[in-house]
Amino acid sequence: MADEFTGKSVLVTGAASGIGRAIAGKFAARGARLLLVDIDAAKGKAATAELCDQGAEAHFFEADVADASACTRMVDTARNLFGRLDAAVNNAGIADGPVVEATDNYPIERWDRIIAVNLSGVFHSLRYELPLMLQTGGGAIVNTASISGLVTFPGTPAYVAAKHGVVGLTKMICNEYAARGIRCNAVAPGIIDTPLTADTLAIPAWETSLKAMIPTGRIGRPDDVADVVLWLCSDAAAYVNGHVVAVDGGILVR
Repeated sequence: MADEFTGKSVLVTGAASGIGRAIAGKFAARGARLLLVDIDAAKGKAATAELCDQGAEAHFFEADVADASACTRMVDTARNLFGRLDAAVNNAGIADGPVVEATDNYPIERWDRIIAVNLSGVFHSLRYELPLMLQTGGGAIVNTASISGLVTFPGTPAYVAAKHGVVGLTKMICNEYAARGIRCNAVAPGIIDTPLTADTLAIPAWETSLKAMIPTGRIGRPDDVADVVLWLCSDAAAYVNGHVVAVDGGILVR
């Protein structure tokens, strides 16, 4: 239904572009009040202004989710704006880009940053979202994992480790909070055409080989993931908790 999230307050991290932007747009179209969060202030403000121009209630907060104190302020902002948090999508993340060195040559600084954003950033967000949801009777959380959280790809040890961690955190939150009215699920996107994959997909040989992996026969779109996220946050998924939904065009069945 077009207005199924009317009056609901929703926080989306990594909302300035790609999958996060598509998620925010679909929530806005269904009546949600939104807090868009991103490290890129220029793109985040532009995305927020675009939603407001379309008639949505949308606000922007600049944050690096690797910084726990920024996540505290992020959730405080949601509390001040809305008084509650009905849904949260912990989507912020960074990519490894084209396959780099194997683990024995993997740059330490790359490991530290990817773990900080892709894993610790999800934990920081959860750590402060949960108390606000509990104050108002619960809510729905979706974490963005990856098919790299379910299988491995050579040359990306930090990304694989971080996304496996997100899957574990998702299950942990379900186990701890389901009886208290909180649902926590994850999406595991496959190969999606976003700014994070642009460098890889720009290499013709890589695009061809990646597309050949996908039984559906095409690279995914941000809307493919966003549609699943909205379903997981909706009443239609009221009995779905602790699950990881692969949105991958069938890669994992091969």
